Amino acid sequence: MKLAKLFVIVLTFIFAVTLSPVMAADTIKIGAILAVTGGASFLGAPEAKTIQMLADEVNAKGGINGKKIELIIKDSAASPEKAISFAKQLLEEDKVIAIIGPSTSGETMKIKGIMEEAKTTLLSCGAAEVIVNPVAKYVFKTPQKDSFAVKKIYMQMKKMGITKIGVVVGNTGFGKAGKAQLEKIAPEFGIDVLIAEVYDKKATDLTAVVTKVKAKNVQAVVNWSIVPAQAIVPKNMKQIGFNVPLFQSHGFGNIKYVEAAGEAAEGIIFPAGRLLVSDVLPAGNAQKSVLIKYKNDYESKYNEPASTFGGHAYDAFMILVKALEKSGNDKDKLRDAIENMKGFVGTGGVFNFSAADHNGLDMSAFEMLTVKNGKFALLKE
Repeated sequence: MKLAKLFVIVLTFIFAVTLSPVMAADTIKIGAILAVTGGASFLGAPEAKTIQMLADEVNAKGGINGKKIELIIKDSAASPEKAISFAKQLLEEDKVIAIIGPSTSGETMKIKGIMEEAKTTLLSCGAAEVIVNPVAKYVFKTPQKDSFAVKKIYMQMKKMGITKIGVVVGNTGFGKAGKAQLEKIAPEFGIDVLIAEVYDKKATDLTAVVTKVKAKNVQAVVNWSIVPAQAIVPKNMKQIGFNVPLFQSHGFGNIKYVEAAGEAAEGIIFPAGRLLVSDVLPAGNAQKSVLIKYKNDYESKYNEPASTFGGHAYDAFMILVKALEKSGNDKDKLRDAIENMKGFVGTGGVFNFSAADHNGLDMSAFEMLTVKNGKFALLKE
């Protein structure tokens, strides 16, 4: 009896050891580092919801080449230290094939070297151009370039006869990168940056900052941030009677910012992808069907408006899925498949990656939008 029992135990052990690698091979592990909570949750929460929705959809249809996706989401709360820790955990312990995120540029820059060393693809949802310029072999990003956003803003200013401006930015990776681009590109468009102020991303009142800018007699203000200050700046400007056009970055694409600013948001101008105005796009627009489906799916599932930030995660996840269909569970082939991907229609634009361009979008990905009656609308020329 004891011998029979021992035989069963040995057989069970052999079965478990033999089966476990096979079971592991039957799933595709994808990691994500997103600011689901904290000050950047307006970015990370819709990103996390989006990729979970998409993973469920892909798995319900049988997965990728018959293998189910195992999605592992880590909430960094926009902390670079947590992002570093989670990146190492996902790479060393979870053995993920790729990582989506982080949500912010600062976090992304902190783990960029880690991903390169691990030779593992990162599809960042951060917007700063320094993420992909200079190009890092395994690092890609889906939000449009900040230099293109700056150029779209300056093109609009030129149409409006604006030549003297003030710049205010948050002390984040995205804010600092935006400030550099705003100052660098201004001369190309005959624009003088009379003052450029950096504020604390945790500030709850920026009256002193906007008062200082007002004193310079600028014709317009550019606020470059992805934090709640996007609502604080317009409110403080309105409170002190600072009545000049306010331009925001492409990080303004969440209606919650408009709601937080209230009446002060009216008239804000900013560049963004087409998701926010998908309903007014012409029928022949290449992105329209993708945008409408994502918007409807997200809003019906989560009962909240879709944002461009969720769209960045949509693009990252679907680019990864398309590449995995071609590459299988091979890290280098996956990287190559993304770098050589052409004509991918996403929410942020039509992506055409190359060895020299790990963002894959050009200026045509942007529309100039404004806030009208509390809603996003195309800016009328």
